[in-house]
Amino acid sequence: MGGLLVIGDVVTDVVALHGQPVATGTDTAADIVLRPGGSGANTACWAAHLGADARLLARAGYDTGEWHRAELVRAGVRPHLRIDPARPTAVVIAMVDLSGERSMLTNRGAGRHIGPADWSEALLDGVTHLHLSGYTLFERPGLDLARLAMREAAERGVTVSVDAASTGFLRDFGTDRFIRETAAARIIIPNLDEALLLTGATAPEGAATALSAAYGTAVVKLGAKGALLARDGEIVARAPASQTEVVDSTGAGDAFAAGFLTALLSGLAPEIALENGCRAGAAAVAQVGGRPPVAGAAGPAAGIAKELYPIDTN
Repeated sequence: MGGLLVIGDVVTDVVALHGQPVATGTDTAADIVLRPGGSGANTACWAAHLGADARLLARAGYDTGEWHRAELVRAGVRPHLRIDPARPTAVVIAMVDLSGERSMLTNRGAGRHIGPADWSEALLDGVTHLHLSGYTLFERPGLDLARLAMREAAERGVTVSVDAASTGFLRDFGTDRFIRETAAARIIIPNLDEALLLTGATAPEGAATALSAAYGTAVVKLGAKGALLARDGEIVARAPASQTEVVDSTGAGDAFAAGFLTALLSGLAPEIALENGCRAGAAAVAQVGGRPPVAGAAGPAAGIAKELYPIDTN
């Protein structure tokens, strides 16, 4: 299995599980936990958990960079983590209700400043697939980085996929512009809302076929209804969601992408990869937080991580 390089974000997730609607102007009881997160980092961690040689290029802040690096290494990821000496790590406050649905308050922090200065062609050594978190494109430095990484990946014959990331950011960025900027990718992995927004379609099948005509392969995540796979303008596979109790939907799409891509890198057919994606997504929603469970404490791992993968300060 070749290496998988993810370019994306690391985020400090504050997850609040509340059993009643959030009350304005007063207290609402909740179970609150602190977790390492970020769409790109979550995907890399799930990919490593599933057996991939997963690497992550990301930018963290001066405040929690050491912790994030240790957690990535503990999850089996090779981190290429650039530390921003002037900015804190991105923070997301995720408010999760009893259905597992989440609403998020986001400060992208250091992550929004990742750019070409963080890139090295050597990052593609041993890599056969590059996966881009769409969040990377939504600031100009990240867009320039994505262009550079996709161009050098193409020169090396490295395949590329992209996660559409967020409907809010997509609207601001422009859907036509997003498709144009990610044209080098041969796989797009949006959720249903993102797919509908990108295409203007009114049904998942129409969105999947339209996106596959543009990218070659489109995998549309349908949550509790599973997923669709379209290739070259035609629906070629469907997979049901794996049955599980939903605790927290944080990271479900990231886990799905990891399951799908890891299966492809293992040489499995896209149709089987679709099922693997659904299984990984189901595993993610059955727990709190966006990453797979990892044994061991962060303290000892931090020292090992520092020895194996020194942080680059940029």
